[in-house]
Amino acid sequence: MQSLSTLRIHELPPDERAVYATLKPEALPQHVAIIMDGNGRWAGRRSLKRFLGHQQGARSVQLVTETASRIGLPWLTLYAFSLENNLRRPRAEVNFLMRLLKSYLESNVQRMMDNNVRMRYIGRTHDLPPEVQDKMRWVEETTSRNTGTTLTLALNYGGRSELVDAFRALAAEVHQKHIPLDHITEQDIHRHIYTAHMPDPDLLIRTSGELRISNFLLWQIAYSEIFVTERLWPDFRGIHLLEAIAAFQQRERRYGGLGEACGEVEEDIDRIHIAAS
Repeated sequence: MQSLSTLRIHELPPDERAVYATLKPEALPQHVAIIMDGNGRWAGRRSLKRFLGHQQGARSVQLVTETASRIGLPWLTLYAFSLENNLRRPRAEVNFLMRLLKSYLESNVQRMMDNNVRMRYIGRTHDLPPEVQDKMRWVEETTSRNTGTTLTLALNYGGRSELVDAFRALAAEVHQKHIPLDHITEQDIHRHIYTAHMPDPDLLIRTSGELRISNFLLWQIAYSEIFVTERLWPDFRGIHLLEAIAAFQQRERRYGGLGEACGEVEEDIDRIHIAAS
């Protein structure tokens, strides 16, 4: 968490500042992940071409990232382009999304610098067009010394493919180092997933009202709190991020243990009579 001296709460618009005032700054999530869904439906409801929905969605990325940086959110991960999108969407739409990504990176690098945002990526990015990869590397290197929010874009990403890549890397390590199979732990798998350098998401947000996780961060969201909003991604703004965090702070995270509302714990469990069914 950033120190109070590096927070920029005064830069929040008045409506966002009002919501932030209801939050507990010491209990902010460390990592928020978002499934950005609804660009096509946003355009369809307005009888617009799909590409206009994607362009408006890119604008939402800018605004949400700025709010995250102002409140000192350490990690923000956005599901930008899935492996399935790459394989199943019309090629013309995929080509447009690649041009939009390249344009977004070019036009927003100064905004990232101004907001102290560091850019990272996860996914099979080596399969993206070379000119897009070049732009991605340039932005990552340019922002690498920033110390605020780390914005991670999941590009050509799939949760199952991530696990396949992790298991392949772990299998190679096991073979090279002659590690007994019964010595493999969850930590060994974790070391090989794309997000090994960051904490697991505390909060997963999904826009557009869909009640599914769409192959996103399957390993990492085991204990994430999930917040679903009917709002389509192009209409999602910083204030809605803050509202999701407010809902997150109302929840009790138990990680498989007992919460305060779970009743009394019997001290002498052996005395309990189990009735026959």
